[in-house]
Amino acid sequence: MTITEKQESEPIVLPFRAEPRAAPVSNPTALDKPAFLMNLPFSYETEVANNAWMQEMSCDERQVDMRRALRQFFDLYHFLAAEGAVYLLPTPREKRLQDLVFTANLGVVLEHLPGRTPVVISNFTTECRRGESEVGRSFFESMGYEVHVAPHRFEGEAELKHLHDDVYVGGHGIRSEPETYGWMERAFDMRVVPLRERDPYLYHLDTLVFPVTREQTLVCTELCERAELAELEKHTNIIDVSADHCLSGITNSVRLYNTILNSSNIHDLEAGTEDYSLELSKNRRLEDIAVELGFEVSYFNLSEFMKGGALLSCLLMHLNRRSYEIRLL
Repeated sequence: MTITEKQESEPIVLPFRAEPRAAPVSNPTALDKPAFLMNLPFSYETEVANNAWMQEMSCDERQVDMRRALRQFFDLYHFLAAEGAVYLLPTPREKRLQDLVFTANLGVVLEHLPGRTPVVISNFTTECRRGESEVGRSFFESMGYEVHVAPHRFEGEAELKHLHDDVYVGGHGIRSEPETYGWMERAFDMRVVPLRERDPYLYHLDTLVFPVTREQTLVCTELCERAELAELEKHTNIIDVSADHCLSGITNSVRLYNTILNSSNIHDLEAGTEDYSLELSKNRRLEDIAVELGFEVSYFNLSEFMKGGALLSCLLMHLNRRSYEIRLL
């Protein structure tokens, strides 16, 4: 056999080239799909009336129907889990944590720092909620997050909304302190636009503000201070919503891809009543905004959680915001 014949009969071996290795997915924030944290309402109760909504109700009126609460919870859970990842926060059996189900108050994951996944755990104002901080700290440490506890009063992503890049908007004045945001800016190289809360019924930022895209944000301008609003307008296009619609929960919404999720108990209300008219008006305003921006709206009856003074956005904590990476228009 000649050299040429031998070469032709042998397989050709090419030099090995390693494929570039993708960064490991080390926690839910790194997933390429939306991820949320929820808590089954095993410890949910309304014994302590710790907000203005609850204080208007009698003990009988705010008594929770647990079977119905679980059905309502799972309606929301299944919808989210069909399109994303939903982690369930364990409920400690030895503690009475009546509001642990409202995981939006547990803390906030900061996503603007490449290669890092810090989470800031809340420092609660009301006594009955302070035990939740240890539950959140233990959970996120077990998941490998970089865990920090706010040194000043702070109540989670219900008070801090991510707009884009390193820019956030933070609520203060009732449940959270502005010093929290000064600390965050220094510790995490971020910009926080402060908005003061004044209405006792709208005591968290998610009752006044809902970033619907990276560029557009629903804001109740009539309840914002002019100087703070002017600063916010430098970072986002504001879609004005009324105080009445905020009281009905228009900004207590969550985005999942091209759908806006909102709570509505309109089918429990009697047509022709003032409550029915307010709820219908809120729903129509939200639907008009959604159509203009290319969204759909899905409603969930969360009436049992309204007895705790809460609406849809209160029931989940974002572990990432992958939905905001999609442009609809």
